Amino acid sequence: MVCVPLHYVWRTLHYGSPIPMLFLRTAARIAGARVRTHGTHLRRDVFFISNHVSWVDILALAGASGTAFVAKAELERAPVVGWLSKLNRTVFVSREDRMGVADQINRLKEALADNWSVTVFPEGTTTDGQSLLPFKTAMLRVLEPPPPGVLVQPVVLDYGPVAEWIGWIGDESGIANALRVLSRKGSFRLDVHYLEPFHPRDHPGRKAIAAQARAQIVPALEAALGKPLRPFALDVPQVRFAAPAAPAEPSEG
Repeated sequence: MVCVPLHYVWRTLHYGSPIPMLFLRTAARIAGARVRTHGTHLRRDVFFISNHVSWVDILALAGASGTAFVAKAELERAPVVGWLSKLNRTVFVSREDRMGVADQINRLKEALADNWSVTVFPEGTTTDGQSLLPFKTAMLRVLEPPPPGVLVQPVVLDYGPVAEWIGWIGDESGIANALRVLSRKGSFRLDVHYLEPFHPRDHPGRKAIAAQARAQIVPALEAALGKPLRPFALDVPQVRFAAPAAPAEPSEG
């Protein structure tokens, strides 16, 4: 109620708006996340590629860097969420619309000009925080060819001991997951690791870009977890590993 009017007022005076970043950072804290960043994220002309565990990822990443996101076209039609996504200049892409690639690239450039950065989750879905699905490259085609001056920076999200409980997997609905996370007592840590950026021109094509990002994310995620990644069976329904009553960590204020 406070942020949306301020956002529109700001947009009448300036092209970029810091209000979505402030709103999402606050929302992440309300959800219980105590976000800690490691490494230095590029502030503009950057395409972040990250692992994906929860909807809290979006709050944390946008709250930390002001990034916009690349999302599936179906999200644009979702009630409320689609509208909020548009306020943060989400770039909606459709795998079926092969004739609209040029338009998608233009919208990516606009998002980079406004938010200075764009994030994609190439796994295409959330995991248990202990695994990493194969990267889908369809949403990376906006980097073929990459906009001038844009770099790619891999990102690792580590939820620590509550990763499996936070992870949105299986048949749980979005509303049920949100209510479960928001009703959890106490707070939980979320470490955001910004890895070494690279130039997409050094790895031509979306498959090469995805492979390079994954080559950096895997060892960094394993280092954060302190163990090898768990194999993720794509043909077996995923079952939540942790019990509903996850132990709460002391609040950090």
